[in-house]
Amino acid sequence: MSTQLPPTEAPTESPTPADAEGQTPAKPFMRTIKSFVKRAGRTTTGQAKAFEELGPKFLLPYQQVAINFEAAYAGSTGASGSKSLRNSPIVLEIGFGMGEATAHIAGVLPDTRFLCCEVHEPGVGALLKRIGEQNINNIRICAHDAVEVIDHMLPLESLDGVHIFFPDPWHKTKHNKRRLIQSPLVAKLARRLKVGGYLHCATDWQPYAEQILEVLSAEPLLKNRALATNPELNGYAPKPHYRPLTKFENRGIKLGHGVWDLVFERV
Repeated sequence: MSTQLPPTEAPTESPTPADAEGQTPAKPFMRTIKSFVKRAGRTTTGQAKAFEELGPKFLLPYQQVAINFEAAYAGSTGASGSKSLRNSPIVLEIGFGMGEATAHIAGVLPDTRFLCCEVHEPGVGALLKRIGEQNINNIRICAHDAVEVIDHMLPLESLDGVHIFFPDPWHKTKHNKRRLIQSPLVAKLARRLKVGGYLHCATDWQPYAEQILEVLSAEPLLKNRALATNPELNGYAPKPHYRPLTKFENRGIKLGHGVWDLVFERV
């Protein structure tokens, strides 16, 4: 699944823009070490058609100004087909792959608005195709690096939830710095969650699960929901009802592989 990583200490000559908190850092602009690699892949005819027909409504361009959520989701309705989604919850998803789980969750939670970031063009096309086939209207897609979307398009305390499912674990130790879930990004996300909002991560790689648990537990604006509700799980959470078992996950479970869910709440 495509994922993103916050900046590291590699200055360039570019000037530093003001961040979303309204402060311009004194340091030079930092080059970003990406936690994703744009995979080679061909956009199918069906995906290309979905881009052409559905892109104008469901794709949001990256911009360095805050999203007007009500304008972005104008005309979208909830479970009844007539209820407006105005002022309904907003969940950010980072790295949705081919969009199978994203489409499922949007159907399970029809009264929630989903803002989904993915840099892999065939994956974006695949989700657009699912949107058309399943008549989904509560998803909007930003085909851009999620870190820049967070920095420039998402105001503080604007989100009700964040989903990050199966980010690339970057197994080799020398590549661990590319992992998405690290303290700087978690701090950004925590500040953009409303009080009571949640951050839900899932991984099938135990060392990464342990790192995620450590990083989220160290963020002072977050608390672990599982400690109060399921203390026997040692900080991990039961799989929430809305997250489906993917084909990949089912195959792993049959082979005896584990899956770890972590759900933290903004305090």
